Amino acid sequence: MSSYERFAYIYDELMNDFDYVNWAKYINEIITKENRVVKNVLEMACGTGSLTKELLKSGYNVDAFDLSVDMLAIAWDKLKSHKNCHLFNLDMTKFRINKKYDLVISACDSINYILQEELILEAFKNAYDHLGEEGLFIFDINSFYKLTVVLGNNVFIEDRDDIFYTWDNHLDTDTNIVDFYLTFFVKNESLYNRFDEHHREKAYKYERIMELLHTSGFSDVKAYQGFSFDGVKANTERINFVAKK
Repeated sequence: MSSYERFAYIYDELMNDFDYVNWAKYINEIITKENRVVKNVLEMACGTGSLTKELLKSGYNVDAFDLSVDMLAIAWDKLKSHKNCHLFNLDMTKFRINKKYDLVISACDSINYILQEELILEAFKNAYDHLGEEGLFIFDINSFYKLTVVLGNNVFIEDRDDIFYTWDNHLDTDTNIVDFYLTFFVKNESLYNRFDEHHREKAYKYERIMELLHTSGFSDVKAYQGFSFDGVKANTERINFVAKK
């Protein structure tokens, strides 16, 4: 298997501390707070479909896409029994679907993986264009503080039952891009197989994200401290955005 194919295979185990049940609950709380009726949902960058599965449990019709075919293969195994779900291999900066949705979402800081503002703008415009009247766009980012202070230029090590990995981060202060160099050792019977991953995220200040959302056409934009309805603070690590068409 290629390295990214291996990463897709262990992704769910690495993310097992993410509470997708409460993440879906929070999305439903936003929908209620915004007094919206949601039936059809589009999920951008769905990964292995863990949040998708919880959204389907809420009764929504969900179309979901990801750029990685390996992630989608795992998502398909999880979601193939759901008749009200369709999966696509698409790029959130240039997709076109001939359909309107009540809600577009993107979770797990997928927006930070877009390294150029002009492409962020394209992704936001795509979300706007695929929403019906007064539809909602909900997404989150790793904050500027988290990427530049908490993660940037730091090294993390984690030892789990069957996976050991190092996470070596390097921040470019000129571009505010953080390079994540990950080395995994995954147990295979009595041996450990090694593979390496390189990921990149860009740190965006939330005020700039809000400006880009307004430029994309969204009329009402709110930003909250992750998984709450509290305002963003200087040390907020995850920021949730709610933009209304």
